[in-house]
Amino acid sequence: MLPRLLVSVAGIFVATVLAADVAYVTCQNGNVLSVIDLETGDQQRWPLPGQPAGIAVSGSGIFVVSPETKEVRRLDPRSGTELARVRLNGGPNGVTVDQMRQRVFVSDWYNARIWVLRAEDLSVIGELETGAAPAGLALSPDGRYLASADRDADQVSIFDAETFAFVARHAVGTRPFGLAFSQDGRLFVGNVGSDDMSVLEPLQGLLTTVAVGARPYAVTFAADRVFVSNQYEDSVSVLNLNTLETITKIDVGEYPEGLDVTPDGASVLVANWFDNTVSRIDVSALKVVAQWETGDGPRAFGAFILAD
Repeated sequence: MLPRLLVSVAGIFVATVLAADVAYVTCQNGNVLSVIDLETGDQQRWPLPGQPAGIAVSGSGIFVVSPETKEVRRLDPRSGTELARVRLNGGPNGVTVDQMRQRVFVSDWYNARIWVLRAEDLSVIGELETGAAPAGLALSPDGRYLASADRDADQVSIFDAETFAFVARHAVGTRPFGLAFSQDGRLFVGNVGSDDMSVLEPLQGLLTTVAVGARPYAVTFAADRVFVSNQYEDSVSVLNLNTLETITKIDVGEYPEGLDVTPDGASVLVANWFDNTVSRIDVSALKVVAQWETGDGPRAFGAFILAD
């Protein structure tokens, strides 16, 4: 069980027993991690240097990427205690965790590669070659494939997550950034330069391209729907997962970026970078039902919600 995050009169946080999911939101400008109890809305802000942006949560810990100091950290989800840290010579950016094999993948924005780290101590155990400026990373639901959005190459790179072998590279839209696999194995990629989303099969490549909002950034799924954050529209596009037709657009905060879904599939959270807020979308009602203030500049680029 994760601790409940409470604020005393003096502003000091204390921990008690909690039965709720927790959102860990990297706040790049404020150099903090906002830790939000999704049942009560109570919040801690853990100091986190280096302008943190990328994040991945798992049973192994909270993995955060600080591009300014070129560091990756593993934090204890209960206390925020630093369990491991590594400095990577390059431009660490996106991150994802292979829980099954206890590995962490981190994209290197400047050197067209992905580092492979051991989850426990963050030691480097391999490198994979990508196209220019790799950003978002994603693992397929079956753990077979690792995908990288190579922004400046307008492509996606696919690797075997077990052996690290190169599998394929597929052209997508302009400047792909965030990406995610649906449960049926398709790969969805937000193209910030062409205002659309590419849908691929890992081996065959591009299946179709669909228009979304202005500057789509991140993608997630809930209740047979696709949710896409549109940075320049202050909205989240909602599409039917099967037909890919747009159902609606939901107004959120200013400059929405990171998206994630609660484990029960009932809510989607979006980090609003310019508003310093996180909006909670009810998946059934398709409307914002709650909003929380965060530290300055919330990014939450990756998976940021951890189940109790």
